[in-house]
Amino acid sequence: MIKSWVLPCKALKFPSSNFEGSNKFRCRGAKMELTITRPDDWHLHLRDGELLQAVVPHSASHFGRAIVMPNLKPPITTTAAAVAYRESILKAMPAGSDFTPLMTLYLTDTTEPHEIKLARRSGVVYAVKLYPAGATTNSQDGVTDLFGRCLPVLEEMAEQNIPLLVHGEVTDPDIDVFDREGVFIDTVLRPLIQRLPQLKVVMEHITTMDAVKFVESCEEGSVAATVTPQHLLLNRNSLFQGGLQPHNYCLPVLKREIHRQAIVSAVTSGSKRFFIGTDSAPHERRRKESSCGCAGIYSAPVALSLYAKVFEEAGAIDKLEAFLSFNGPDFYGLPRNTSKIKLIKNSFNVPECFSFPFGDIVPMFAGETLEWQSSIS
Repeated sequence: MIKSWVLPCKALKFPSSNFEGSNKFRCRGAKMELTITRPDDWHLHLRDGELLQAVVPHSASHFGRAIVMPNLKPPITTTAAAVAYRESILKAMPAGSDFTPLMTLYLTDTTEPHEIKLARRSGVVYAVKLYPAGATTNSQDGVTDLFGRCLPVLEEMAEQNIPLLVHGEVTDPDIDVFDREGVFIDTVLRPLIQRLPQLKVVMEHITTMDAVKFVESCEEGSVAATVTPQHLLLNRNSLFQGGLQPHNYCLPVLKREIHRQAIVSAVTSGSKRFFIGTDSAPHERRRKESSCGCAGIYSAPVALSLYAKVFEEAGAIDKLEAFLSFNGPDFYGLPRNTSKIKLIKNSFNVPECFSFPFGDIVPMFAGETLEWQSSIS
């Protein structure tokens, strides 16, 4: 419950419902300040090599923990590889950072149940990621036979209470790219839940009304969803307005406005089934602005500002802390963070790019003005 209000700002309208947690609003002159439990990022791409070195500080400065995606080249398919990747991340972190990477395994047709037991015993692997083969970046080694070769692994995951993180799209070229999430729900995800109801599942980066309805239809605590800033703020017009916009291209691709509105309504409703997962996915500018541009939006530096924007505009700022800081750890069975961050309403300009010796990375909303800044409390 909320502990205190200090000079509440007249410019904001707050619902009558009480706050969970320890939110505090303050007005200092013209600035509004919100203190919340430090958030985690439940879907993050950190890459490796030079990109890893470049982007880790952005996530480490905002988040306490992050579920790190395993789609590297080669993919992280074993516990030993996950442990080694974790060490690379820790070495890239800024001095004094307490950011904790939570590792994942990349599911393949040849993954063995014994690997799941090793993952559980490791203490550093927290989930397994399902990429349908060919669905997105570096998914060529993904699953082709989920209900055949992978079934023993899924059963072991249920036994070990390790969640399955799902990229929810079919890859049949005959299925329209805008329909692939809905078809995946009907042909893969719903049958999977019916067959293994004890398996915990996160439908990652949902993009449609269909996904919202599906998650809401499942048992709470069994099936959940992560939601990105781009799928809350952009629709598919954002790919084409003013010319082709490669830095708004991601997979799953942006959808119609009705789907964006449905996702906003879901996450700002206070439902515990939805939580933050930025899907921040850095690529060098030259790989985005090319004849075959890469999918992925780099949101890590501005993600908290963007989520705050969504919740404020929806009149649901009182529900922001639960979405950012409570729902994710509660689903994973992990303790909530004890440290705090401050979100301060103070306009700033997003950099046009971040420059490194290997090239530039263009962030989401590059060159635009945002209203909320975050800092460690």
